[in-house]
Amino acid sequence: MITTRVLVESLVRADGTVDAGELYAIAAILGMTDQQVRLCIKRLVAEGRFTHEGRGRRALLRATAEVFNEVEFVRYAYRQDQGLEPWDGRWRLVAFAIPETARAARDSFRDAIVYLGGAFVQGGLYVTPNDWDDLIAVHRDRLGIGAGVTTLTTTDLCVGGERDPRRLAAALWPLGEIAERYVRLGERARQLLESHAGLARIELLAGTIEVAAQFTAAMEPDPLLPPELLPRPWPGTEARALSARCFEALRQRDGDDAPSRLYAIDSLGRHAG
Repeated sequence: MITTRVLVESLVRADGTVDAGELYAIAAILGMTDQQVRLCIKRLVAEGRFTHEGRGRRALLRATAEVFNEVEFVRYAYRQDQGLEPWDGRWRLVAFAIPETARAARDSFRDAIVYLGGAFVQGGLYVTPNDWDDLIAVHRDRLGIGAGVTTLTTTDLCVGGERDPRRLAAALWPLGEIAERYVRLGERARQLLESHAGLARIELLAGTIEVAAQFTAAMEPDPLLPPELLPRPWPGTEARALSARCFEALRQRDGDDAPSRLYAIDSLGRHAG
């Protein structure tokens, strides 16, 4: 299902803006009402993901750093797919003990850890194989909870008696569920690639935005584990490659008139190295 949020974020251009006129026009083609679009814009601005300039269809939305930070996660995934981010064999852990009086900060910090791919080990302790120290520090300092946060790195992780890295990864993260999302993404992308030559421009655009929606749904819960820790073959690798081909097909059809952020994925897929 294509949501208004996915549509807005798909239409971010290279300069970080969204043309409201284009947004409303494409939303109408996809069966979305003007009210849906207005409410979505209001929510995205309230969440700090966009700023808003002007009124109505002449307005301009401008993406904030939070949106562009997500592109960096996509970039990292494509670099992993190309073998450019090998695992150094180290596990990074973060532990926190934050009092009930700072519950909001504690919850926000936990959410940030999970968003960054951290897996729950036991009360207040999370782990990832990726180098997240700088990102953890940003959230720790933003929330003012430094006294209650501990980080460490080890090559000798043992959880419940298990030390094997691949078996640890399978136990700590829901890899089966994540793989299923990528399988669905790959199937939809393959269908679009097989039929895109006979589609009208708007049909191709709608299909590509649908792929973008499934791409987001697959990427959001993915901790982006190093390939060394994943089952093989890992469906995420093929699904991301097929998605990039879909965006490239639309870019070739639309040329310079195409909404740009859809093709950020295509560009990252082709130029991650």
